[in-house]
Amino acid sequence: MNIGEASKASGVTAKMIRYYESIGLIRAGRRTESGYRIYGDNDVHTLRFIKRARTLGFSLEQIQDLLSLWQDPERASADVKAITRTHLAELDKRIRELTEMRDTLRHLEHACSGDHRPDCPILHSLEAPGEGASCH
Repeated sequence: MNIGEASKASGVTAKMIRYYESIGLIRAGRRTESGYRIYGDNDVHTLRFIKRARTLGFSLEQIQDLLSLWQDPERASADVKAITRTHLAELDKRIRELTEMRDTLRHLEHACSGDHRPDCPILHSLEAPGEGASCH
């Protein structure tokens, strides 16, 4: 199948397929005599694997490691679990950071009267990073 068909079958855009090839995440598609890329079922299966891993937020480096393990019948599942644990720790950290951002913004939004007056705790907080919201 050509790159458009592989894209449709895998759910990965043609642009991303070319990008994944350029960084070595997937092997370059075979070429026809006229220079068009062609892909097989195994390529589409690999692209679906990558798409699912990206959906779960794995980094490209982690996906490369997961692909290597997936393609190695002698792999230790402990290696896969270790990558997943690292990713979970990163997600937990990001969730904590996002929660803190949301809570700070919620506090600032409630502290702002939102009327015709120019005084605004949101802007005050932005001009003085690191300081808590001041309720004026």
